[in-house]
This record gives sequence, C-alpha cells and structure tokens, in this order.
Amino acid sequence: MAPAPRSGALLRIPHAGLVAVLVVVIVFTALRADSFTTSQNLLNVLRQISVNAVIAGGLTLLMTAGGMDFSMGSNAAVTTAVAAQMLSGGQSTAVTVVVALLLAAVVGLVNGLVVTFTNVAPFVATLATAMLLDGVALLVLNGMSVTIGDKMQALGNSTVAGVPWLLVVAVLVLLAIGLVMRFTTFGRDAFAMGGNEHVARLSGINVPARKLALYALAGALAGLAGLMLLSRLGASAPNTAGLQTQLTAVAAVVIGGTSLAGGRGTVVGTALGVVLLGVVANALNLLQVNSNYQLVVTGAVLLVAAVINGFQRKGSTP
Repeated sequence: MAPAPRSGALLRIPHAGLVAVLVVVIVFTALRADSFTTSQNLLNVLRQISVNAVIAGGLTLLMTAGGMDFSMGSNAAVTTAVAAQMLSGGQSTAVTVVVALLLAAVVGLVNGLVVTFTNVAPFVATLATAMLLDGVALLVLNGMSVTIGDKMQALGNSTVAGVPWLLVVAVLVLLAIGLVMRFTTFGRDAFAMGGNEHVARLSGINVPARKLALYALAGALAGLAGLMLLSRLGASAPNTAGLQTQLTAVAAVVIGGTSLAGGRGTVVGTALGVVLLGVVANALNLLQVNSNYQLVVTGAVLLVAAVINGFQRKGSTP
C-alpha cells in the first residue's frame, strides 16, 4: 500500500509530466549527440526559444481570460517585414521599434474589436486575420528577402554574463506576465473572465475594456517577438514567422497547462512547454532525423506530454 501515496504525491508536483518528458529528451539527446551540450548549441537553442516564449507568454494571459489569437505569429511576420524595410531604407532603429510595436498593437486591437463587438468566434476571426497578415507580409517584402545589415545585431547575437540578450528579454516578459496574473486586479479579472464571462460582468468587471486591452497587449508582444526574430536573423524573408510559429506557441501554452476554455493558466508551464519544443526540434536536427519524420516525432512527444499532464491534473484534483 506504500507506493500509492508516493505516486499521488508525484501527481501533485506542478508540471511533473512536462519535466519528466523534458529530462528524458535531454538525457537521450546528450547521450546520442556530443554537440548537444556544447555552449554554442545551448546558446542557439536559447535564442530560438526566446521568440516563441514571448508569443506564448502573451497567449497564456489571453487564453486564461477565455480569448484566443491565432494571428500572433503572422503579426510577428508583418512586424518583421515592416521593420526590415524601414531599417534597410535608412530609418533609425528607435523609430523603427516604436512604429513596429504600435503597428502590432493596433493589429491586436482590431482583433479585439472584432471578437468583442461581433458574434464571430475568436478562433475564426483571428485565423482569418492570420491569413490576411501572411499576405500583407509577402506584399511588404515583395516576395524577396530584406536584410538589415548589422542593425539590431547586439540584441539578436550578443550576451550578458554569458546569457543571450534575447533570453533576458523573454524571461523579463514571462516574469512580468506571471506577476500580473498572480498579483494584480488585471490578472484576477482575466481568470474571472475565463471562468465565466457572464458572472465576471455581473461582478463589475468591464469585460469589453479588458478584452480590448488583452488583445492589444497580445499584439504588442507579437510585435516584440517579430523584432527579436529580425535581430537574430538579420533579415526578413517570405517564410519568416507566420502560422507555423503560432501553432508552436499554441502547443507550448496548451501542454503547459493553460486551458483552451479559459479560467486556468500558468506561465511556468508555458515556459516549460516552450523549452520542450525547442529541445525536441534541436535534438531532431542534431540526430539527423529525416525531415519527413520530424513532425511525426514532435507530435508524438507533445502527445505524450499532454497525456501525462492530463493524468496529473486528474490525480491532483481533490
């Protein structure tokens, strides 16, 4: 009878399933590929996951409130394209950053207006916006790659105390979102709206205003992610960011424990989900897995993590 309490205790450890899968993937890859643990590879992984972490962080707060934005990756693509054109045209970095962030926030706000004041479901509205924005990005770039030279290179490739600046930005964003969700009225309102929007409205919460703010914030964070990606790549191309980036962020948020129905969200879980996806992608490249199988393996790992998380939530429910 002794093992039962121990297994129950393990189920109550937050994100135990994600951590277990992540440890297995890391150990397996480290044993099979010596280059996995090199400092250069680890830095590359950290830079790659930082962009997704910012998008996933904004999505966590939005989904906790019962919202959804499938256009954040495409918003990042447009931001990257516009910023690249401005910088290559001789505009200053400061002006470019401000314009790009404002543009991204306006896109998010438009999503919020559609979702809040029409009967269109968030999934449908933002998926349509994503397709529209992917087309806009192609038009802005005219189908060609646009380079920015050494502008923004420090953000994308430099480190502070050995830690990439991109990771520093991502950690600060996730930390700020976590603090907002845990300690502020804005965060508590998001949980209340996700739990029951009608009850939240009756309790005095200005639901339309909160929704608009959440979607605008999600848009601004998508813009920040786009600028981070541009600084890392040094160029914007037709296949930069987009819907695939968005799907990766959604997967990270969901396997991290945030509910698609709203009312439950965790930044720590989202961070673990982002790391897991980044490590799996890196492992598949280092192990030289055929590209035809990479999506299959990634999907299988995500499914295992999601199933373990599901059992953990059931086991931790009183």
